[in-house]
Amino acid sequence: MAFRVHHSMQNSLWFLSSSRFYSTIQSQRVHSRNQKYFCKKSLSSSSFSKGVRYCSCNATTSNTDANVSHSNAEAFVLTTPLYYVNAPPHMGSAYTTIAADAIARFQRLLRKKVILITGTDEHGEKIASAAAANGSSPREHCDSVSQAYKLLWRDLDIAYDKFIRTTDSKHEALVKEFYSKVLANGDIYRADYEGLYCVNCEEYKDEKELLENNCCPMHLKPCVRRKEDNYFFALSKYQKRLEDTLTENPDFVQPSFRLNEVQGWVKSGLRDFSISRASVDWGIAVPNDDKQTIYVWFDALLGYISALLDDKEQPNLQSAISSGWPASLHLIGKDILRFHAVYWPAMLMSAGLSLPKMVFGHGFLTKDGLKMGKSLGNTLEPTDLVHRFGSDAVRYFFLKEVEFGSDGDYSEDRFINIINAHLANTIGNLLNRTLGLLKKNCQSTLAIDSAIAAEGNALKDTVEKLVEKARLHYENLELSAACEAVLEIGNAGNVYIDGQAPWSLFKKGGSAFEIAAKDLVIVLEALRIIAIALYPITPRLCLRIYTQLGYSEDQFNAVTWNDTKWGGLKRGQVMAQPNPVFGRIELETEANNAGVSTKKASKKMNKMPKTQKAVEA
Repeated sequence: MAFRVHHSMQNSLWFLSSSRFYSTIQSQRVHSRNQKYFCKKSLSSSSFSKGVRYCSCNATTSNTDANVSHSNAEAFVLTTPLYYVNAPPHMGSAYTTIAADAIARFQRLLRKKVILITGTDEHGEKIASAAAANGSSPREHCDSVSQAYKLLWRDLDIAYDKFIRTTDSKHEALVKEFYSKVLANGDIYRADYEGLYCVNCEEYKDEKELLENNCCPMHLKPCVRRKEDNYFFALSKYQKRLEDTLTENPDFVQPSFRLNEVQGWVKSGLRDFSISRASVDWGIAVPNDDKQTIYVWFDALLGYISALLDDKEQPNLQSAISSGWPASLHLIGKDILRFHAVYWPAMLMSAGLSLPKMVFGHGFLTKDGLKMGKSLGNTLEPTDLVHRFGSDAVRYFFLKEVEFGSDGDYSEDRFINIINAHLANTIGNLLNRTLGLLKKNCQSTLAIDSAIAAEGNALKDTVEKLVEKARLHYENLELSAACEAVLEIGNAGNVYIDGQAPWSLFKKGGSAFEIAAKDLVIVLEALRIIAIALYPITPRLCLRIYTQLGYSEDQFNAVTWNDTKWGGLKRGQVMAQPNPVFGRIELETEANNAGVSTKKASKKMNKMPKTQKAVEA
């Protein structure tokens, strides 16, 4: 059955079929810093419904600038740390991985071939001790905690490409090959060593860096004196080369204040370090001495390379290297900066392998201004947060409210205020009220192309400037600033619609009606652009916005950063029925057994679409 929009636009009457009219998203020229990186994003809707979207880099593209086979393209490889499985995942590890996923999603929007690596570090003394304390074998313990990481990554919508476990057989083979290369280069020797050892850090400490009573400054526990006959790596041999690398490549360690810290360590003098343990059974045996196992860090760092191997490939260094090394970016917490910015580069130099392009060390998270810990009873469980508030809320808060690279703080009141103000109000409510007006006055159908509607319009110019700001911030790993730029688009849209007051113009009819219909198209186009630009941060919310605008999930999966260009919405396009895309978090008062009232935060679900209920309940 056909229908007609009763008020004309540009003095014309036009008819629309009751079936939805979808505009075709045209691929456009990709502008990026390195044209060798590209990837047409092909993401399955079924995988997204399960909480994780995996990037397929096997799709072809019609883009003339990307007329290159993926086998010849340089991959953008980024890594999280391989998380130590002595305990279940915590908010610190979740934070690093959320940030890595956001960066990976942005790089995919630029059509780059992205490989996001994460995984678990499963050898060492602490693992064996933790397993014994739980009454399980080390293998059983590792299987359980590694699976817990995978489940959390699913809940947080982490679209990783590779998940490596250091107990994988292919990893063990590469570690032994790497060890043999370093040995052949004359950089491994055997010696006795006696010193103060931190079990939690699994490393010997210099007495000058310890606190009172020989306490580790990181774990605040006394170090124990040990004497062992171990194999050592000749780190001191690479003092000059490391100094030159840090001087000639100031972007190698970021942020810049972390670079200063690393340069201080190196200039103070490097000491050879032990790379084997005679007292630890749970580990990879030293190739030339089965009575010792390889030091956990000398083992785990190789996971960034072994992860690049396909399961069916013969496990050797050459195959792994050719699959994407060197990494473009290592994302780590500042507590493991020394291992990644000093030990790891020297190890790679010894083996004749390329260094990663950048090591980025972010800060710590606190809760209500205090360091988190079980003794204080203020731990922050990421699984609990996701189940209460949804993955988008958790991702947005930590990436928007914590300046990436610096320390950040979580408080529940601030969390609720930010999420309600930014996602539920600024973006969600703007979409809902605009679609409501469109449904009431235009049968949910756009009366004009967005490009024509915005000719000479100041909001369009504002949006274009903010989109460019967001892109630059994403590229510079300034995730908080990128969020802010996108949020400003929402703020500008709210100011625009309030100033234009289309609800009043519709009542006047005639030319005022046409202006109001045009204004709705302009605001909805700004929201379409928000859905793409904020996608690296809140992928589920952005999918809901895009489908509200009349697109299919497949069309959303096909967008690139080029689609943030103004003009995507077309005349005749039919919007979905207005339905809030993000529910407010409400404080509910509960009475305990003593009759004392307490407030508990929960997501208000009754105004959400069914799709959101399914993913955030």
